[in-house]
Amino acid sequence: MTGVCVNQFPTAAGKVENSPYERLAALGIALPPPPPPIANFVTHVIEGNMLYLSGQGPREADGFMHAGKVGGGVSVDEAYGHARLTGINLLAVMQDALGDLSRVKRVVKLLGMVNAVPDFEDHPSVINGCSDLLIAVFGPAGEHARSAVGFGSLPGNITVEIEAIVALHG
Repeated sequence: MTGVCVNQFPTAAGKVENSPYERLAALGIALPPPPPPIANFVTHVIEGNMLYLSGQGPREADGFMHAGKVGGGVSVDEAYGHARLTGINLLAVMQDALGDLSRVKRVVKLLGMVNAVPDFEDHPSVINGCSDLLIAVFGPAGEHARSAVGFGSLPGNITVEIEAIVALHG
């Protein structure tokens, strides 16, 4: 995008949103507290200028977890929403880990896992819920490499789990 730096990009209305927080506000998103780990691990590790985020799931702020099989009782559209919610949870962990989302230089990689029926084939459309959110929040710095794969089960029978690797400004 000529004339637009990585830290700002125009909205559909032409207004330039300059920070991840302005973009979150424009999307009507208030970050919840970061979800606690469900087992013996930490939510994130910072090593050098890299942030590694443990897998998060579709947990509502009140603790409710969306569960079920995508392609069975859960539609692609519902699962897309669950992946978007998972992205919000990843952002909450980033905020907790970094203290400032403006420290994000680039979202490098996502691994999106979909709890799907055996013949389900549309995993990328589900994980787009998270990818679309990260691009909306970080602009070009939110564009990332990604894997979207199906699993026979996930912890607690949740619909999706997504982990991320993020590069940080020095």
